[in-house]
Amino acid sequence: MRGETAVHAAFAFIRKHTIASRDITVYQYQHKVTGAMHYHLATNHDENVFLVAFRTQPMDSKGEAHILEHTVLCGSEKFPVRDPFFAMMRRSLNTFMNAMTNSDWTAYPFATQNKKDFQNLLSIYLDAVFAPNINPLDFAQEGIRVELENDQPVFKGVVFNEMKGALSPPSRQLYHRIAENLYPETTYHYNPGGEPADITQLSYEELLAFYKKHYHPSNAIFMTFGNQRPEELQAQFESLALHKFQKGETLYSKPEQRLSAPKTVVEHYAIEGDDLKDKTFHVLAWLLPQSDDIQLWFGLRLVAGVLLQDSSSPLMHYLETCGYAKSVGPILGLNDKNFEMSFYCGVQGSNPEYAAQFKQDVLEILQEVASKPISSQLIEALLHQIELQQREIAGGNMPYGLNLFFRGLSAAIYHQDPVQMWDIDLALQDVKNTLQQDPMWISSLIQQYLIDNPHRIQLTFVPDPQKSIQIRQAEQDLLDNIAKHLTEQDREQLLNQADALKKRQQSVEDHEILPKVTLADIPAELNIANGELQQLQIGQQAYPLHVYPTGTNGLYYQQVLLQIPKEVLQSPYFSIFSSLVGQVGAAHYDYLQFQQLKTAESGGLWMTSSLRTDIDDRNQISAWLVLSTKSLSQKQEAIALLKLAFEQLRFDEKPRILELLQKKKIQWQSGLANSGQTYAMQNASRHMSALALHDEQHYGLAALNWLTTTLDEISNNENAYADFITQLKLIHGKLLQADKQFLLVCESQYITGLKHKLAEVWSDLAVPTTQLSLTSFDYPDVTSDQAWLIQSNVQFCATAYPAVAIHHADAAVFMVLGGYLRNGFLHHAIREQGGAYGGGANYDANACAFRFFSFRDPRLAETFTDFAASIDWLLQQDEQPQQLESAILGTISGMDKPSSPASEAISACHAALHGRTPEFRQQLRQNILAVTQDDLKRVAKQYLRPEFAQKAVIAPFAKEAQLESLGFAVSKVI
Repeated sequence: MRGETAVHAAFAFIRKHTIASRDITVYQYQHKVTGAMHYHLATNHDENVFLVAFRTQPMDSKGEAHILEHTVLCGSEKFPVRDPFFAMMRRSLNTFMNAMTNSDWTAYPFATQNKKDFQNLLSIYLDAVFAPNINPLDFAQEGIRVELENDQPVFKGVVFNEMKGALSPPSRQLYHRIAENLYPETTYHYNPGGEPADITQLSYEELLAFYKKHYHPSNAIFMTFGNQRPEELQAQFESLALHKFQKGETLYSKPEQRLSAPKTVVEHYAIEGDDLKDKTFHVLAWLLPQSDDIQLWFGLRLVAGVLLQDSSSPLMHYLETCGYAKSVGPILGLNDKNFEMSFYCGVQGSNPEYAAQFKQDVLEILQEVASKPISSQLIEALLHQIELQQREIAGGNMPYGLNLFFRGLSAAIYHQDPVQMWDIDLALQDVKNTLQQDPMWISSLIQQYLIDNPHRIQLTFVPDPQKSIQIRQAEQDLLDNIAKHLTEQDREQLLNQADALKKRQQSVEDHEILPKVTLADIPAELNIANGELQQLQIGQQAYPLHVYPTGTNGLYYQQVLLQIPKEVLQSPYFSIFSSLVGQVGAAHYDYLQFQQLKTAESGGLWMTSSLRTDIDDRNQISAWLVLSTKSLSQKQEAIALLKLAFEQLRFDEKPRILELLQKKKIQWQSGLANSGQTYAMQNASRHMSALALHDEQHYGLAALNWLTTTLDEISNNENAYADFITQLKLIHGKLLQADKQFLLVCESQYITGLKHKLAEVWSDLAVPTTQLSLTSFDYPDVTSDQAWLIQSNVQFCATAYPAVAIHHADAAVFMVLGGYLRNGFLHHAIREQGGAYGGGANYDANACAFRFFSFRDPRLAETFTDFAASIDWLLQQDEQPQQLESAILGTISGMDKPSSPASEAISACHAALHGRTPEFRQQLRQNILAVTQDDLKRVAKQYLRPEFAQKAVIAPFAKEAQLESLGFAVSKVI
């Protein structure tokens, strides 16, 4: 296929470009009538990925782009059901389905390994975006509406509540205040997701107008990835959608009006409580040129690396150690995703009076760096990092093809060349040549675009305890004004709309008009990476070595696996110790020198924990410590660095250790409002397994409070700090004594050399003989239902029930039950009717719990009622074969989701270490396929009984009294 340029008659072939480093060939086509562009990334991957994106440029913060993203997926011309998008999640083997709104584009991607499923999803997506119904009631449900409660108006809407939650963290508010000031006139001035106060002003007519302007093929970009033929894909595009269109308007981005002088701004964010000390953000932001000049783009990436790559970089070092701030700011570095690039640096945990010093010191550092050439060793290290990122086949939660799409999508949106973003080899060589000819090139870019650039803003972001009150009052004032002017006819219209929406939400629709896959389409076997257990001879002892030869595009991944002693696992200091490896110094290297070594020789060094509940016993934890690195296969020095970072970890760098703990605390606090459902489920299930209790004690909100208290104590008490370091040293000694195994993932030709390097490096490990015990720790416990108060505008609710360990026959039933309840009841009750951004149920094998949850939820007691009602609904239901099949499909789809070759190998190894052998996992798959509706009802009756329920809530501070009245024990994040 790669040598062909076959094209459908409706499209014109433009070019073909092979990217050897990614083993991908890019084909570019253009639709002859509308001008829509199609980029096909041809590869041998079985996971085929699709995306269609539109240039969307809102000129207000009413959220029309975001709300439109929701409403176009609520029914279309060929599929006039209420929620074909969510329905297809239940009728599909997709590995990814979503839609997303960015600053200036909206994208609709999906991925699947099944060809039939791909065609099904393609037909749904194309009809959704090019022929949506955009029902006014869907706008009311997904966007914004006014309803009468107790005869008083209230605002409701999924996006309205979503954005209330999304904008709770100060870091999210900070980004939008920076953009608002950095971009005075263009679309980036506005919040594309919508500001809640502005969302209330959006009309249905404005939404339709936005759709007509932006959602036309002439304004669209198609991207596909995988092993399908591009002309066959184009035949689908044409027959399913494009044949109906003529040439339309194509939108172009506009450059921002440039500031003639830097601008200084003070803004405020909402905070609970009167303690405002050390809670101010300081930010400097610059507007840069467009990203269409690939060499300039590359040069500015190097500028960001020189200044901010790691703790040894001059600007990063200053931001981390300036003394008047607790941590580096959350918005940092080069943003190359907008039409014009931008650069940011900042600190958080400071006070307003340091604004002038912050600006002066940053500019002095930039001037110092720009005054001389950048060292060739640093440039080589940064180029090594760029090459590693270019070659790596990314894993994680997003398909590899979709990761590639997003690297190139912004360029395509701006009518630039995305291939330059996918294949940087030629640009890389040009950059090397430029650096040889002009050693001051990077320095001159710093001078031109940061020091001499007048389009710069300084934002001081100050906490304001009155702002939350003011926001709530402004919303209430608006509602009061609506109430004041409501006529009887208005009231009747609101009541009629609410009634019509309720009837629409409760209507039983025929989803058989939607395409689907069936259980017969599920592959019989689970795809598990194959490895080989070898022996690594180190001195006189042989250690287990797990070897996985696989395609890694010239990288290797190496891990050392250590069994964690029980007393280490129980220590509250263990998670702190884990965060130090690779971040502090080692041996004779201080942390700054070690950071430079790490950047030059590796793709990173990490220490993490791999914890699972024993497959048979909920009271036992299978625990492994994981030391990890990765690098280009010719750079074997990373193996030695990993051993050095672990074996000779330094504990004498007190300022660095305190700085890292401060950063850990602030990042933890900043992420609470985006992960509230995780903490709620964790808390609700804390008594249901040994690992669930461990996770709550070490990673729950009580652990965050412990970290805050401990950090204050060791920062101000020398004896406390000495005791703290003693505990870390004891943990280190016990881990050095622990049994170990090794894991190596790479291409076959590198195995022998890397094995030799491993044996050589680990031949002289210094193992202490200390037998001292760690300090025991009494964890406080609350046995009742618990609520935690955080900085948020919405709730996260959870109810947990004790379930079974993963080896039990009912585990498969619980896995299917979660999808069954979500699809059949919870999605409708919690999201459609309740207005939460999301909700559902799942089985957690580590917690040995079955858990209900809601996400960004405007309700409290009503949600818990819905959780319980879903169980009654199940028990009263007649046989529903399609609902059962959908739940099984969703469960299997989650199990079959592919990752990168390296990630799949690492996952297979870790699973086997925890007793999840390929044979065990295959049997679990067969058990899932065999689940019946009688099984679901039996398990619900046996396990999901009211007396077993444990509840938890993460909620705003303003809900304290209400939560106490509901019987929750209330705690606060300090």
